[in-house]
Amino acid sequence: MDDERADAQSTPPEPVRATPATQSAEDAHDHQDSRGSHSHQGPHNSHENATTKPTATTQSPATTATNWHVDNRCTNCDVARQLAPGLIGEVSGRSEVLRQPSSEAEERQLHAAAFSCHTRSIRRPSHRLDPVLDPFPMPLDDTVSLCGHNSPHTAAANSYLVRRPSGTAVMVDTPRWSELLAARYEEFAPITDVLLTHRDHAAHGRRYADRFGARLWIHEGDLDAAPDADRVLRGTASIEVSDGVLAYPLAGHTEGSVVYVIDERYCFSGDSFYWSRATDDIEVAESITWYSIEELALSLSRTAGRLHFEWLLPGHGDRKHLPAPQMARRMRELTVRVQTLRPQPIDFTAMRW
Repeated sequence: MDDERADAQSTPPEPVRATPATQSAEDAHDHQDSRGSHSHQGPHNSHENATTKPTATTQSPATTATNWHVDNRCTNCDVARQLAPGLIGEVSGRSEVLRQPSSEAEERQLHAAAFSCHTRSIRRPSHRLDPVLDPFPMPLDDTVSLCGHNSPHTAAANSYLVRRPSGTAVMVDTPRWSELLAARYEEFAPITDVLLTHRDHAAHGRRYADRFGARLWIHEGDLDAAPDADRVLRGTASIEVSDGVLAYPLAGHTEGSVVYVIDERYCFSGDSFYWSRATDDIEVAESITWYSIEELALSLSRTAGRLHFEWLLPGHGDRKHLPAPQMARRMRELTVRVQTLRPQPIDFTAMRW
């Protein structure tokens, strides 16, 4: 290995099923991807890799033999806080366990956070995670499931599986790689396409596509991150990937960023925009816009009015489900706000989670 339900709160549902595995997440994490993922790294990855390999692992002095805790490898990626709100929160620029679980449902939320953590920082001192409690892929509704098992080589990006009416599925961006996980995701449905939103999330795309016998998609602007892609999106016009699956090039975060809208219901926005709990609105990550904030403003002006969706499902930042007219209004307002933004130095600490 390399390395919410439909309400407005994005609190993850209690897992519908837990598929036993033959090895724990930490066991699988020890296996390394032999396909040379470093050549597929985007700008996020150099930051993440530089901060997720400490010389020692420490924990809070208050930790007991059974307490959940977050060790010092945490990179403040927000994934755990999305999955265990109220249990894990941001303290001094990193995630911390705010309180121990008091119910089976809360215990499962912490397990979901732990299995998703790209640095494996959420743990108990006394034992490894129970693979039976691994909830992934975890349904967000009847169509979309969260892959979990976020990868350090995609800067801990969330990835998704989407059922299609044909009985197949598509994968949007990718989790960490392992054969064990690939087999589990394939049980969800036969996967025909792996859709990459941009270069930062390309690390495991080829390997998953080969494992599934699927087509790998990326935009020409980020093609150097996946030069062996099977399908290359070009230009700025929207393109139908398959029935009900539309790709909208949205240069800004990177030159080749793409937003995928499926069934005019689900918007997979990569790192182009996300739901911020801090502002309770759709935001762009202007502090980590690698390519051009001005280009992002132009892209939104050209494209935002054509995006019809109810679910906002980003790579980084929180998810949100709202009626389509509300999402459309918020996208119009976002487009206006972004016109006023100007380039600024890259600053991961300025993210408004």
